Amino acid sequence: MNLRRNNRASSGRVGSLFARTVWLLIPLFLMDLTACAPGTHLAYVSLPTSNGVAAYRVRNVSSGLTEIVGSPYLAGNSPGPVVVDPSKKYVYVGNRIDNTISLFKIDGRNGSLTEVFPRTATGLDPAAMVMNSSGSLLFVVNEIGSSISAYSVNSANGALSPVSGTPVSTTPNPVTLAITPSSKFLYVVNANLDSVFGYSISSSGALQLVPGSPFVADLGAFALAIDPKEKFVYVANTTANTVSILAIAANGALTQVAGSPFATGTTPVAVAVSKDGQFLYIANEGSNNITEYSVDSNTGFATTITGSPISAGTAPLFLLTDPDGSFLYVISQSSKTITSYIIPPDTGELSSTGQSTTTSDTVASMAVSQ
Repeated sequence: MNLRRNNRASSGRVGSLFARTVWLLIPLFLMDLTACAPGTHLAYVSLPTSNGVAAYRVRNVSSGLTEIVGSPYLAGNSPGPVVVDPSKKYVYVGNRIDNTISLFKIDGRNGSLTEVFPRTATGLDPAAMVMNSSGSLLFVVNEIGSSISAYSVNSANGALSPVSGTPVSTTPNPVTLAITPSSKFLYVVNANLDSVFGYSISSSGALQLVPGSPFVADLGAFALAIDPKEKFVYVANTTANTVSILAIAANGALTQVAGSPFATGTTPVAVAVSKDGQFLYIANEGSNNITEYSVDSNTGFATTITGSPISAGTAPLFLLTDPDGSFLYVISQSSKTITSYIIPPDTGELSSTGQSTTTSDTVASMAVSQ
């Protein structure tokens, strides 16, 4: 009799313990579900005035941003360019006053960041960064240092190691760079020369100047983008208020297409190409708008879309398309906002999503995970 009571009591205690264990595990399970929610991806934004990096979860359907708990995270002095590696394990941030690169590890459960020290030294004023498609190489333009730094990436821990023969010296005032999807060529805009320099990329990350470099764009060459089929380079020229279209040859050399450069808004400072390469978008800081173009896939020539330009708030300075190609994000430094627009696949004519996020500080750059 007593034995049965003890067994029932023991069974009750075990059942109670099991129930408590299940209830303790449920929040962890839900947290993981939230972190890896299939309808979302991650975005990271640099905040140079407060030396931080803000983290957001992006809803794929609406493009809405929700800030992750614990954000923003401390970086170095004046964080600027941001890159997320293709594996979604690491975030790299260029600190423009420290002349360093911060490596952050992404928490796979919730997208939060933890910096991994020490920071990697780079050239003076790392103004722009780009990673190759496999995530094995990182390239940095050092504006004041007038150089390009290249690093190999350790896939096990994200650590950076300088590529032999780099940094590569450039003419004064390189301002930004872009890499072709195949990672064969790297293009760097030089504002002093109103030109674009091309480099071929070896498997080790070594850079070789493309014959014929530099290639003339127009007055005040400032920003560039490459179409996904690697046929054309688009350059925004802030002084001339134009956009240059340059065709990419097999060896990486660039040639202006017929009709290039062509007029756009006032003080164009950012360029974005849709995921399918059919549409081109230019942010015009001076006229506070975005000009929209459809692109001829054979010639690269851009034709203004009906209804263009559209208003884009005060001083739009940065453009970014989301990985699915459904939305265009517009960053305004003066109003501290990130606003999203729908990219219709048939017309390319932007329309507001009604989603706009106000950040805690001025935004310098933004990167979204694949």
